Amino acid sequence: MSEDSRKNLSREERLAAKLNEKLRRRKAQARAMGDSEATETLPNPRSDG
Repeated sequence: MSEDSRKNLSREERLAAKLNEKLRRRKAQARAMGDSEATETLPNPRSDG
């Protein structure tokens, strides 16, 4: 993105772009670690029995 187009974006648009960028990066990290590892770290509240 050029500097001129960055200045024209509103604060909300800049934050949304950063959030999307972060989300893509974290998804890529999760894929690199392996989906099974990422899901094992979260507790399943329905498996308490």
